[in-house]
Amino acid sequence: MQRIRLRYTKRGRLRFTSHRDFQRAFERALRRAEVPMAYSAGFTPHPKVSYANAAPTGTGSEAEYLEIALTEPRDPERLRALLDESLPAGLDIVEAVEARSSSLADRLTASVWELRLDGIAPEDARRAVDVFNAAGAVEVQRRTKNGVRTFDARSAVAHLESAETHSSPADRPTDQACAILRLVVRHVTPAVRPDDVLSGLRAVADLAPPVPAAVTRLAQGLFDEETGTVIDPLAPDREAAATEPHPAGATAAATAPA
Repeated sequence: MQRIRLRYTKRGRLRFTSHRDFQRAFERALRRAEVPMAYSAGFTPHPKVSYANAAPTGTGSEAEYLEIALTEPRDPERLRALLDESLPAGLDIVEAVEARSSSLADRLTASVWELRLDGIAPEDARRAVDVFNAAGAVEVQRRTKNGVRTFDARSAVAHLESAETHSSPADRPTDQACAILRLVVRHVTPAVRPDDVLSGLRAVADLAPPVPAAVTRLAQGLFDEETGTVIDPLAPDREAAATEPHPAGATAAATAPA
């Protein structure tokens, strides 16, 4: 059984697709591309697809990950192109590697987010960021299926800054004032989301954007405590593929047409 890890995006209007919507679209793409999927056992077999830490509905992302299991070997780049052609524009498969290292989920311990705050002056955002960073704890509330829950949004934030420019395409380009925030959030329990950080900024610094923030996940991966950076989770697989030779028979099968 071959395992392939994929990185995909949610861009433009497709950021409003739910995780379940994406699952349906992706399974249709697997059928259209005639991918030789492995299936689970039991009365209702399902294709073996493992989704990892999906972004909330309404947020864009440049770094969503999943893993699929195949019954026959395929060339990862060829497979990526076939699946990308079978998905709507905005849900784009941008990278594929053969799984050659430990669990993918274990290497997704933090995310880098960008928040576009239309109607907020950059200097006001910088002042709010300074107050948030200086706080020892920032309690926020979120309504869950079990009621309202209070938790600390500050402890999960490894880095928060007000940036001068944004690196992702603007969802709502305007001429009005606009602040850009960048933050690195550790994946903890309970999960701290970008909207929780915005709630914290409102609580400690009265920062309240007049319109909902445009949120984009720029990256996710293993958090390096020493450097404060988020490491590409597919890097170990690429490095292993570059150093481990394929058997001749497997190479021939992998390059055969899907």
